[in-house]
Amino acid sequence: MDERMIEAAQTGDINLLYELILNDPYVLERIDEVPFSHTPLHVAASAGHIEFMVEMIKLQPTFARKLNQGGFSPMHLALQNDRTQAVLRLLRFDEGLVRVKGREDLTPLHHVVQTGNVDLLVKLLKVCPEAIADVTVRDETVFHLAVKNDMFEAFQVLVGWLIRSRHESADRWEEELLSWADIDGNTVLHIAAIRNRPRVMEVLLGHLRRDQINAKNLEGLTALDIQSQYPWNERQADRIIDMLSKAGSLSGFSSWLPNTSISSSHIETLKEKMFWHEKLAAKLNRAGKGISHEMRSTFLIVIVLIVTSTYEACLNPPKMPDDSPCPSLKYLHDQPLNSHTILYKTDINAAPVPSPSAMDVSKGDFWRLVYSRFERSNDATFVLAFILTAVLLPPHPFSALILAALASFLYSQAYLSTLSSQLVENPYPFSNKNVQLLYEASSLVCWFQFILLDPPNVNAESVMKFWGLY
Repeated sequence: MDERMIEAAQTGDINLLYELILNDPYVLERIDEVPFSHTPLHVAASAGHIEFMVEMIKLQPTFARKLNQGGFSPMHLALQNDRTQAVLRLLRFDEGLVRVKGREDLTPLHHVVQTGNVDLLVKLLKVCPEAIADVTVRDETVFHLAVKNDMFEAFQVLVGWLIRSRHESADRWEEELLSWADIDGNTVLHIAAIRNRPRVMEVLLGHLRRDQINAKNLEGLTALDIQSQYPWNERQADRIIDMLSKAGSLSGFSSWLPNTSISSSHIETLKEKMFWHEKLAAKLNRAGKGISHEMRSTFLIVIVLIVTSTYEACLNPPKMPDDSPCPSLKYLHDQPLNSHTILYKTDINAAPVPSPSAMDVSKGDFWRLVYSRFERSNDATFVLAFILTAVLLPPHPFSALILAALASFLYSQAYLSTLSSQLVENPYPFSNKNVQLLYEASSLVCWFQFILLDPPNVNAESVMKFWGLY
């Protein structure tokens, strides 16, 4: 880069820039051809000339991610020179610049954490939350860097942001990053013990599991070992040791603490022969992961239609033919299957229905056999749809809630199926206990359907009408 281009960038002279381009249209392309070069954008970002930066990014966008000979991007240099407005303007061009790795894999977010600028830290996390997962060449997270540089406020902000984040990867980040081990095997808790930082430990111990608290570094030491062997201040060390002990921390040499390496029992398990259910689970898991998002959505829609159809068939089973020899059976099937039918149409004090003739019984048995096969097929379809739903749902905490709701729905459907079967197989009155049980089960299912399918009309009057009180 010639001296006049450097002068234009240092002074922010856009007119001089275009004068140079007029004399040599390829001047910016030749600068870009050099793998590591101190571009005009680096110079302008260091000086904080925002207008010149914007003009340069428009003319040569690749300069924004380019590293100079020192291993720094324009945003790195803007941060080093406290050019906050230049940093924010670069973010408007490309939010991903927060994750550009420079020298020793340090990102702009790492630099902000080291300096403790919490206002800028929050802004960077807002525009690019994924940057919190980036690590340095020494496998240090932003949490390691905050503790190592004694930036407790930045550490608090990072932890507070992490546990409140609604990002889809937030659960994984919270699980991994707070217990992440650097190149020496030291977690953030180890660093806090080495630096003798009780406030950091107090925050961490509220978010770590016992096994994470007892993690060993490459020297086989836990945080308790480090604090016990290398106390900086005896009084403060006693406080930290007490905190760790109450949280369940153990010495790395304790016989109660399992080895963090892969256990021999796990290795032996891998050598054993798989059972049929393990093979089936593995195949289903692989099949589920191999389905694209669009195909998974299509399959789930089809399954919903199948579940709806089978449940509708359970609520409205086939009716007896008009020439049915069993009057009581035909009467029951002519009525809609709901809570009122079960309670009011089945009178346990009514006179028994006269027994049909031998020919009538034969025809009735044939109808009950056909209905029984229909019912079993319908139930099998419903159960199979439930299994397919469990396979196709993506791995997510909400999937467990959906499966729990479906299991409850399956349980209610089984009650309705049993009721429908009883109406066909035994046309005579039930006992008081059976009637009450089946009435309650079907009423609950119908009530939940009523609420879910028609919420605008749920009010006091409609509730009383549903229960036959209005």
